[in-house]
Amino acid sequence: MSKDQNPPFIQAIFLRRYKRFLADVRLPDGRVVTVHCPNTGAMTNCLVPDSPCWLSESANAKRKYPYTWEIATANGGKKAGVNTGRANRLVAAAIENGTVVQLQGYQESASEVRYGEEKSRIDLLLSSHPNRPGEQCFVEVKNVTYGLPGGGGLFPDAVSTRGSKHLRELMAVAERGDRAVLFFCVQHSGIEWVEPADAVDPVYGATLRQAANKGVEVLAYRARFTTREIKLDREIPVRL
Repeated sequence: MSKDQNPPFIQAIFLRRYKRFLADVRLPDGRVVTVHCPNTGAMTNCLVPDSPCWLSESANAKRKYPYTWEIATANGGKKAGVNTGRANRLVAAAIENGTVVQLQGYQESASEVRYGEEKSRIDLLLSSHPNRPGEQCFVEVKNVTYGLPGGGGLFPDAVSTRGSKHLRELMAVAERGDRAVLFFCVQHSGIEWVEPADAVDPVYGATLRQAANKGVEVLAYRARFTTREIKLDREIPVRL
């Protein structure tokens, strides 16, 4: 879909988040409405009352909440993409359009494929690379919105036993000779590098460093925000 075909996001004012998946916002016409919050995390530093936010609107008339919260104003006036459901699509699109140079050349791609001894689903499974015969590339995507003053970005923003499980699965992939990639999809305009949030989840941080030492590749790409789209456009460092 081209940029001109994407409907523009609707700007509103964020009021509050509650019950995990709901938020109240004020629309431009003054109405206060409840919107879907597609984010299970703590959304640390992304909940600034009375700040601008941006919504998408569903054409599905049966939806109880037609608006979805897409972008928040984070601390410091930065933009943060809070719809974690977009992360996989952003990464897939960035691979397809050539932005992610490390993952070029694969001829086939699948999503949500079951794998591993802990019964996980991989976000993206790439295969059929002409220079890597027989190899599969397992890509686990994590959405990063926890930004700090000075440009740091942390993951996770809450204890994530599921995240540690995914790292163990990726280590097993690397040990058997396939390619394993942890991909930080950074939906935050102020983040310049990513590192593990050791103070939040020290187990995840330790497991991530172990995974990197065992051959799991760790990548981070940051998003650019416009009134019509969110798009990954550049790589940023990962500090372990």
